[in-house]
Amino acid sequence: MLFQVGGQGTRPTFFEMAAAQQLPASLRAALTYSLGVFAVRSPFLHKVLDYDDEFFALLMMVLESHSLRTTDASFSESLYGLRRREVKISSNKSTSIVESNDKIRHSGLQRHQKVLSVVFLVILPYFKSKLHSYYNREREARLQASLWGQDEPRLDEAGFLLDEGETSHARVEAASMEVSSMTHLKKKIIAAIAACYPWIHASNEGLTFAYQLLYLLDATGFYSPGLHVLGIQVCRATGQELMDSSSRISRIRSRERERLRGPPWLKAVQRALLSCIYTTLDYAQTGLIAAVFFFKMMEWWYQSAEERMSAPTVYPPPPPPPPPKVAKDGIPLPPDRTLCPLCCQKRANPSVLPVSGFVFCFACIHKYVSQHKRCPITLMPATTEQIRKLFHDL
Repeated sequence: MLFQVGGQGTRPTFFEMAAAQQLPASLRAALTYSLGVFAVRSPFLHKVLDYDDEFFALLMMVLESHSLRTTDASFSESLYGLRRREVKISSNKSTSIVESNDKIRHSGLQRHQKVLSVVFLVILPYFKSKLHSYYNREREARLQASLWGQDEPRLDEAGFLLDEGETSHARVEAASMEVSSMTHLKKKIIAAIAACYPWIHASNEGLTFAYQLLYLLDATGFYSPGLHVLGIQVCRATGQELMDSSSRISRIRSRERERLRGPPWLKAVQRALLSCIYTTLDYAQTGLIAAVFFFKMMEWWYQSAEERMSAPTVYPPPPPPPPPKVAKDGIPLPPDRTLCPLCCQKRANPSVLPVSGFVFCFACIHKYVSQHKRCPITLMPATTEQIRKLFHDL
């Protein structure tokens, strides 16, 4: 994935930035699908699926914090060899020409920028997901209310079935007392979200699209409004930065090991825990990407299998039955297939007898079957209603 390292210029392409931005969504879809598959055999995983927003936000907070701390890049940006740099604009005034030339100088991220980056990468998307779910829930409730109408009996917050003329005044008062002020406040908040969220979402999407369009046209160096607010630009990592990252991580971990306090056995336990955490973080990127690829492949495999199972089975046509045998006392067949077996003349108005499949003249076979009630060749029982006329000679 680091094929762009050392490429022309330090500014990433639009497609690199788009791929880095879409990776968390793909990762969440893959993890949700994998947990859904495992939840079929392990029901306790359904509790994780009930809180999938919180679970994914916690996971991404750990990954993003570790990635920003060690590489000055988000989890997805580090996979594409990108780094976040603070933008500082300095103006140089020349003595001969009275004009200022602004130059952009990049430097490493400060501590508060890393914290705010985690907020923009994890906290804000989490709240956006929750607001989106609340909005969808309120919209479905309004749609259901508009479909069923307000005259139907409904279930209020206390669980009583209310209907005009059947509920006593005391019961209504008891139900209203049980409805707390927090419930009313929650309803008001959800109603406010339902009213404001479409405008907030449309404004955010429009502003993001404008920044991406300007970035594509090389009119700005900020890919998103969040990066502009933080004063951060994303640049390609140089080869030296990639080589220095491992030594930087080693220094950070050495300092953390030196800060351990306590008796020797406690230090040993702490070192073991730190080693497990470091190993997990080192292989988290590779493991998660491998998991995404694996579960996407499994999804394709099961989807193909389901399509094959749901598709109607097409069986080959059965082989034709063997030709009927001429009875010992039946009329022999003429050598020419165009002749009628009864009159031995060329068939006129050809008709077939389905019980045997032989073709005769209509007048000949109708007269014979009317008299003998059988096929003249195979002697199989037949009636005149079974005779079928053919519209071309065989």
